[in-house]
Amino acid sequence: GDRVMMVDSHGQLLDGDQLLYIIALGLYAKGKLKGGVAGTLMTNLALEHAFAKQQIPFARAKVGDRYVLELLQTKNWRLGGENSGHILTLDKTTSGDAIIAALQVLTALKESGKTLGEMGASLVLYPQILINVTTKQKLDLNNAAIIKAVQLAESTLKDAGRVLLRASGTEPKIRVMVEGEDAILVQKLAQNIAEVVKNQAQ
Repeated sequence: GDRVMMVDSHGQLLDGDQLLYIIALGLYAKGKLKGGVAGTLMTNLALEHAFAKQQIPFARAKVGDRYVLELLQTKNWRLGGENSGHILTLDKTTSGDAIIAALQVLTALKESGKTLGEMGASLVLYPQILINVTTKQKLDLNNAAIIKAVQLAESTLKDAGRVLLRASGTEPKIRVMVEGEDAILVQKLAQNIAEVVKNQAQ
C-alpha cells in the first residue's frame, strides 16, 4: 500500500500514528468511527493512551498492513494503520491508499476548524528508541537473562512505557524497542536490554 506523510505549516512531519489519530477523532466526532482503531506492535503508546482517554477501542496487530487488514476484518472495524504511514479505511478501499487517507485527514481538519499543526500537537508521541543488535546465530528470545532484563525494564516503566523485542525476518538481528514518556530513561533501558542481548548472542 501507499504511505501517507504530511507536514504542517511549521515544517513538522506528522507520522502515521498522528494522522491515524486525526482521522479517528474526525470520524468519532461524527459518530462514524464504527468500532475501534487497529494499530500494530510499533504503534506509539501515546496513541493507545489518547484513544483510552476518548474511550475509543484500540487493538494491535503484527507489523504489516495485511495483519492490520486481518484484524479490522476480524473485529468488523474500518480504520487502522501503521506508524510508517500505511492507513486503511475499509469503507473506502481495502488497501492503504495515501490519497484517500490524506483526504480523510483534510476532512477531519475542515470539520474541526483546526490546522494540521494544532491537530498534530494534540497527540505528543512518546520517545521510541530502537536498537538493532546483530547476532552471530539465531537467538532464542525466551532466554532467561533476556527475559529478566525485559521484566526489569517493564517494571521500571510501569504503565508509562513498553518494551518490544522481535527478531528481524530478513537478517540476523534482534530489534530492541523501548518507548515511554521519559526519553533519558527509555534510552538507558534500551541500552541495558541491547547489552544483555549482545552478551547472549556471542
